[in-house]
Amino acid sequence: MKFAVIVFPGSNCDIDMYHAVKDELGEEAEYVMSDATSLEEYDAVLLPGGFSFGDYLRTGAIARFSPIMNEVVKAAEIGKPILGVCNGFQVLLEAGLLPGAMRRNESLKFICRPVELQVKNNETMFSSAYKKDEVIHIPIAHGEGNYYCDEQTLATLKANNQIVFTYYSTNPNGSIENIAGIVNARGNILGMMPHPERAVDPLLGSADGLKLFKSMVKQWRESYAVNT
Repeated sequence: MKFAVIVFPGSNCDIDMYHAVKDELGEEAEYVMSDATSLEEYDAVLLPGGFSFGDYLRTGAIARFSPIMNEVVKAAEIGKPILGVCNGFQVLLEAGLLPGAMRRNESLKFICRPVELQVKNNETMFSSAYKKDEVIHIPIAHGEGNYYCDEQTLATLKANNQIVFTYYSTNPNGSIENIAGIVNARGNILGMMPHPERAVDPLLGSADGLKLFKSMVKQWRESYAVNT
């Protein structure tokens, strides 16, 4: 499986993503710059954390107009898995690929620490390696991770089982319904604030994030086997 790691000016978790896929997962990965105009050769797309374009205007607001985002939309439309983490999640929201918006943390402070997540939906291409309601340990690092959506959108997310991860013991940022990660209705786009790529080896304090990437590979191999 070949992953594209998108690099915006200001990305700072692209190397973590690359390491998680290449060294821990043992799959192919390449950096793709934000001005690139094709993703055809890749099987999955990763939008990393950081401060794309300095987070000017709003987090992800400028990055969503990068040339590569046209290709991300095309990849999403044909069903390729798209994972946006932290700033990558914010970019997906700004691009309209996921519903809702991101606000400042309730504390108005940047938060960087491990948190507990609960797996609410383990039937997605990103979470099938987990058990339902499994509690996992993944770090966060953000100042604007307070996910918000209106009541109608929240009802839709619940009805379609689109809430994949929630904060378990404490809500660090004020996110509505403790939401930490959601998928689109089709199930091929996941946005989450916690950083699974920073939890892929016990030496990092947790290897719980590796299961997310393993889930993506498992789904791809199963799909590839069916289509060949």
